[in-house]
Amino acid sequence: MCGIIGYIGEKNASPILIQGLRKLEYRGYDSAGVAIQDGDTIARVRSVGKIENLAARAATEKLPGTVGIAHTRWATHGGVTEENAHPHTDQSESLVLVHNGIVENYREIKEQLGSEHIYNSETDSEILAHLIGEHIKESDGKLTEESFRLAVECALKEVRGTYGLVVMHKDVPDYLIVARMGSPLVIGVGTDGYYIASDATPMLAYTKKVIFLEDGEIACVSKTDMQTFNLKDECVVKCVEEIEWNQEQAEKQGYEDFMLKEIHDQPTVFEDAIRGRFNVEEGTAHLGGLNMTEEEMHSVKRIVLIACGTASYASMVGKYAFERLAGIPTEVDVASEFRYRDPIIDKHTLVFGVSQSGETADTLAALREAKRKGAFVRGIVNVVGSTIARETDGGTYIHAGPELAVASTKAYTNMVAILLLYALQFGRLKRVALATGERMLHALLEIPQKMNEILDTAEQIKTIAKVYANYDHMFFIGRGINYPVALEGSIKLKEISYIHSEAYPGGELKHGPMALLSEDFPVFGIMTKDQLYDKMRSNIEEVRARKAPVILIASQGDDTAKELGEHVMYTPKTMELLQPLLNTVILQLFSYYVAKELGRDVDRPRNLAKSVTVE
Repeated sequence: MCGIIGYIGEKNASPILIQGLRKLEYRGYDSAGVAIQDGDTIARVRSVGKIENLAARAATEKLPGTVGIAHTRWATHGGVTEENAHPHTDQSESLVLVHNGIVENYREIKEQLGSEHIYNSETDSEILAHLIGEHIKESDGKLTEESFRLAVECALKEVRGTYGLVVMHKDVPDYLIVARMGSPLVIGVGTDGYYIASDATPMLAYTKKVIFLEDGEIACVSKTDMQTFNLKDECVVKCVEEIEWNQEQAEKQGYEDFMLKEIHDQPTVFEDAIRGRFNVEEGTAHLGGLNMTEEEMHSVKRIVLIACGTASYASMVGKYAFERLAGIPTEVDVASEFRYRDPIIDKHTLVFGVSQSGETADTLAALREAKRKGAFVRGIVNVVGSTIARETDGGTYIHAGPELAVASTKAYTNMVAILLLYALQFGRLKRVALATGERMLHALLEIPQKMNEILDTAEQIKTIAKVYANYDHMFFIGRGINYPVALEGSIKLKEISYIHSEAYPGGELKHGPMALLSEDFPVFGIMTKDQLYDKMRSNIEEVRARKAPVILIASQGDDTAKELGEHVMYTPKTMELLQPLLNTVILQLFSYYVAKELGRDVDRPRNLAKSVTVE
């Protein structure tokens, strides 16, 4: 959600911070602010709306200084106002901080601080600033780097909730304190200073060397050095890691939008996802990150896939694959509900947390609950060094590269790819024949070429999308493994076009939703050749009888589909379990072109954020 960027070094901080905020726009925000320290003074500028508003005001103020922090806010506590924008100050206005996360006990802290504290915002973050300021007041004598750190440490011990925090104080120049609990922060190690950010994207232009903070750690950063402590005041030794991504990967590369680029990235990143992870001669997959012996794999009696949003729809495809190939009962749990229903988990349960960012708060909390209950807990994530990657006992990176559009595309298909490989790995161990495994792997290797065939039809899909851009509602329907595809198509359309859409299994329309059908209510059906093809045709006939416009995805060569749909988009034939990898690409392009026809900001749709790091 909210984004943090900080810099301390030899360069002018203001342009680095403003450019860093631009790199974080994909996370979603409604206001932004920056604070620059110059000697014993701190100048602060905030604004509502786009980064350009802040950049214009910062240019007017001129803001000298080589140390600073900045923030993009997505409103949680308090409305979208300049007063609620970060950075916030303490009572003395000597301390300035930026904060991601939620202070759950902010009311108790506010009451504890007393009526003499005057607040200028409605945020929990400002209350946290006042709490740290109060601990600074309690320290004896002149404020030093050590007493500053200890004051922050003491304050954070009183906090219940999550935080990614960067703090500076006018009496301790050239010094930043960085702290993390549940909200990610990365420190970049450059030749000219240190960079701090919510993720690595803003610092790729300056350095690829990074340090990932863990929960409960506090880093003290000067222009030439940094030390890390935990909340017990113990020194922690940190390792510098090298980021694989480069700045070019994070740019649009000539495409109009990040989302369109990321849709077209899919053939390449799909190959990255499966490369080196299968053996055609043995007809199996080898995902070493699983970190389980064959005996442990045989002991698994149940699989639970925990995810949110698009990741949960990818997981639903995984459920079909695990049950069909491995014969293991599998369920998909929405992470935000999982731990509140006292789930039945034991040592024979394998739990996968599926998350693009690896920081999704609900998924992380659910995995921790599963771990407490004794399950095997593994992660399937995109971001290297993310919290889920570090807190699980193994798992797999999906290697989709930076995904900067809020609506997920290439991460979805790579999640599906990894889940299919895991299902095959378990399946070959339990009941899948060698020939079946070989056939599936050969089909997987053909997927990138077939994705490119679909991408080559983008202009045709664009023409069809324009026809449906001005409808207010739409249903998406599919059956079997294409029901999750319908769910994914529906969420993409509503995310970026703001058209109301819903998804149903094809057979469920007659159980209520069909009452809504009319000439003004299109239905998008996924009707590719699979074991439920005839059933799906019957469902489409029912839709046609109610005069609703019909759009279809059909398998190449199915000329009879033209009898049922006003518009038909064809997809290359593949194995039934692999159909979501292709059918979803058509739906991504359809939603993209509908949104573009309506003039929407496809990369940063309203009210949404890329990484949901609060519950």
